[in-house]
Amino acid sequence: MSDLLTVSEVARILRVDDTTVRRWVKQGALEAVVLPHVNARQAYRIKRETLDRVLGDSSLLQQQTAE
Repeated sequence: MSDLLTVSEVARILRVDDTTVRRWVKQGALEAVVLPHVNARQAYRIKRETLDRVLGDSSLLQQQTAE
């Protein structure tokens, strides 16, 4: 497994929509690497260790979802 996950991979693991993952990244709830892009949509990669930390403390994302 790669150390960097796509937005779609993270969304599938967390059972949420891709848009939700992007929103969490933009709100700062989920740390991500911003990739250079030429398309309209910003590209992100999320470190596996970041996802593991979030899964260990799921209250972090629940707080962001409630806002």
